[in-house]
Amino acid sequence: MIKWENAKTKRWLNESSSHTQKGVTESFGAAVSCLSTSHLTDEVIRRSKRMILDTLGVGLLGTSTPVFNTVLQCSQRQQALENSKVWGRPGLSLPPQYAAFVNGVAVHSMDFDDTWHPATHPSGAVLPAVLALAETLPVKPSGLELLLAFNVGIEVQGRLLRFSKEAYNIPKRFHPPAVVGVMGSAAATAKLLGLPAAQSIAALAIACSSAGAPMANAATQTKPLHMGNAARGGLEASQLAFLGLEGNTQILDLESGFGAFYPDYVPHPLVEVTPSSHYRWVLEDQNIAQKRFPAHLGMHWVADAAIEARAKFLDKYPNADLSQINKITLRVPSSRYVDCPLPVSEHQARHSFQFNCCTALLDGEVTVESFSKSQMNRSALKEMLLKVQLENPHDNHSSFEKMYCEIAVETTQGETFSARCNTFYGHWRKPLSHEDLVRKFRANALNVLSADVVEGIIYTVDRLDTNQDCSMLWSYMHFNKHMMHKDERRYSALA
Repeated sequence: MIKWENAKTKRWLNESSSHTQKGVTESFGAAVSCLSTSHLTDEVIRRSKRMILDTLGVGLLGTSTPVFNTVLQCSQRQQALENSKVWGRPGLSLPPQYAAFVNGVAVHSMDFDDTWHPATHPSGAVLPAVLALAETLPVKPSGLELLLAFNVGIEVQGRLLRFSKEAYNIPKRFHPPAVVGVMGSAAATAKLLGLPAAQSIAALAIACSSAGAPMANAATQTKPLHMGNAARGGLEASQLAFLGLEGNTQILDLESGFGAFYPDYVPHPLVEVTPSSHYRWVLEDQNIAQKRFPAHLGMHWVADAAIEARAKFLDKYPNADLSQINKITLRVPSSRYVDCPLPVSEHQARHSFQFNCCTALLDGEVTVESFSKSQMNRSALKEMLLKVQLENPHDNHSSFEKMYCEIAVETTQGETFSARCNTFYGHWRKPLSHEDLVRKFRANALNVLSADVVEGIIYTVDRLDTNQDCSMLWSYMHFNKHMMHKDERRYSALA
C-alpha cells in the first residue's frame, strides 16, 4: 500500500485516477512501450532530422576540444565485450555507455547544440545514447526505428518540462539536460531495446537516480559533462532495466521522485496510446532553436542587437574607429551565470553577455573563432569590455520565450546608436532555413571529415525515414580526415 508523502502528492494521484486508470509513471511507461513508427508524423520526422543533422555537426566539431580529449582519455580505461564507435576517432571504440558519454560531451563541449522551450538542450542527451546502443544490437534498427527512439526521448523531456512553471525560465538551480535529458535517454534506449511497459518504467526510475547537476558548473569545462552523463546514465538505466533491475514504480508521481527537481512540479498522465490512435507530439507544437555560433542561447539576442547597432554606426560613419565608443548599455534579463564582465576562459566567454556584445560590435559577427585565445586577448576587445553596463528591466523576463535585448552605443561625440532584438535568427519562432542548417553542418563537420563523408551524412540523414539500414550513420561519424585507421595506413604503405 502506498504511503502518501503529503497532501499535494495525494491530490496529484487522486486527480490522475479521476481522469484515467493509469498514474503518471504508468502512463509514461505505457507510451514508451506502445508508441510505434506509425505514430510519427511528417512534421515530427522533418524537425527531428534537422535536430539529428545539427547535433552530429556540433558533435564532430566538439571532438577537437580539450574537454572532449580529457574525458576520452579517462573513458579509454574502460573495456567491454561490446563496443561502440567514438565520433571522429578512427579505430577507437568504447563500451556503449562510455561512447555515449564522450560523444555527448562532444555535442555540448562548445554550447553549440540545440535548445528547446521549456529550457533544455534536447538532442545531445538522446542521440549519442541511441547511436551507441544501436551499433551493438544484433539486429540493426531501420532509420525509421532510429527516428522513433530519438523522438520518444525528445517527447519524454518535453512532457516532463511542462509539469513545472519554473522550467519555462532560464534555469537557476539545475542544468536541465542533467534532469530531463537522462530521462529522455532512458526512454529512447528503452524504446530501442523494445522494453515492455514495466521495464520502461523501471528504466525511468533508475535514470531518475542519476539526474541533476548544479548550475554552478555552468561556464566551466564541467558543464559539457552534464550532457555526457545524461546520455550515459539513461543508457545504463535501460540496460539495467532490461536485466531486471527495478525502481520506484511511482517515480514521476511523487514529490520525492522526479518532483524533487522542481518545487512547483504538478504532473499529469499522458493520453493513452493505441496502435490506431493519433498521437500529438510536443515537437509538433514546439519547434527547436538551432544556434548560429557556439554560445549560450541568450547570447544570440545580444549579438543580433549589437550587429544592428554597429551597422547603424558605420552607416553614418563608414570609416569610423570603434574606439570612439564611450559607453555601451545592455538591457537584458537578470541571470547571474551569463553576467560575466571580464571572461578569462572560452567557457566563460560563451556565457558572457558582455563578451558577445563587444565581439559582435568589433567584428560584425560571432563565430567559432571568436572564442579562441588570440581573439579573446585582443586589446581592443578588453578595452571595450570595460565600457559595458548591464541593466535588467522589470519587463525583460528570464525566459527564452519572452526575453529581449536592447543595446545603446554612445560615442565620445555624444551620439547614441540603439537597437533591439526580440527574436534572433535561429530561434524557434524564426528557425534557420534548411540551406543555412546544412551550411552550418558542413562548416562544423568539415573540420573533422572529408567532403565526401560530410555529404554522405547529409544524404543519410535526409533519407533516414526510408533507410532500412542506418549503420552507415555511425560509420561515417567514425572517420577523421586528420587521422587514419591503422589498417588504412598499412594499406596505403602497401599500395
